[in-house]
Amino acid sequence: MQKKKIILWTLLSVVILFCIYTIGGSFYLINFALLPSEKDNVEKVTHKNDSIYSFMKPWTDSLNKVKAIHDTTIINSEGLKLNGYYIKSTKPTRKTAILIHGYKDCAYTMMPIAYIYSHELGYNVLLPDLQYHGKSDGKAVTMGWKDRKDILLWAKLANTLFGNNTEIVVHGISMGGATTMMVSGEKLPPYIKCFVDDCGYTSVWDEFNYEIKEMFGLPAFPLMYSSSALCKLLYGWSFGEASALHQVAKCKLPMLFIHGSADDYVPTRMVYPLYKAKPQPKEIWIVQGAPHAKSFQLNQKAYINKVAQFTGKYIK
Repeated sequence: MQKKKIILWTLLSVVILFCIYTIGGSFYLINFALLPSEKDNVEKVTHKNDSIYSFMKPWTDSLNKVKAIHDTTIINSEGLKLNGYYIKSTKPTRKTAILIHGYKDCAYTMMPIAYIYSHELGYNVLLPDLQYHGKSDGKAVTMGWKDRKDILLWAKLANTLFGNNTEIVVHGISMGGATTMMVSGEKLPPYIKCFVDDCGYTSVWDEFNYEIKEMFGLPAFPLMYSSSALCKLLYGWSFGEASALHQVAKCKLPMLFIHGSADDYVPTRMVYPLYKAKPQPKEIWIVQGAPHAKSFQLNQKAYINKVAQFTGKYIK
């Protein structure tokens, strides 16, 4: 009898410890991933851009001199006030780019890409802060999943700001790339014409699973499952449903996939199933030697030419 009690209490202790580990670990993972304490702001990003790209300070100074960068806001379906910036082309044009930043970044992170579209290609540009980033409201980071609906609202605003016959390319980097792909699987308005994904992940599940192995050496079970369920309970979405892979499979519009061959943050291997799942028309460019989100920084002329060539087929 005494031996049975010891076994029972041992088993019970193991179960209790497992539950504590799972619940505590889930809250830690959710807070770590979706409520980051450090996020970029305009001042920090502007300084970083100026130090990396020689063209940035003269260009942004010229824009600021004539007050060409405008603030704007929208209210989304959840009542969140979302911030954005826009730059109108100096010449009348229907061409518009919506540029989507990455994880813990802000809209100004995409200013070097705005330079391509605005300065080089003569587009109007709209740069939104995603939920819980920059000056936008938000309960937590949504990793692009809830943001996909917001981007459709931003596109509607762009069509009003820049003329009712605007033609839009949506271009995102990293989490912004995943957001771009998630948008692509929705029912789209006629003014969205094509997409550019730069180093986006296949799904939030795949990306988080990869990261907890890389950062903490942990397997998917049980934390990925319990954390995904907790995310669903707290924020209304799960890691598995937030799938760029499933969304691109529904996309009939053109998409350019860009990914660095040396990406070890969103591993390069993720781009291949995304490209395979996407119906035609589509293009892929693997940038040799480029780490995560560095394809433009390290290959500026080639990147500009690739984007110009691709978008030029679908936006006139």
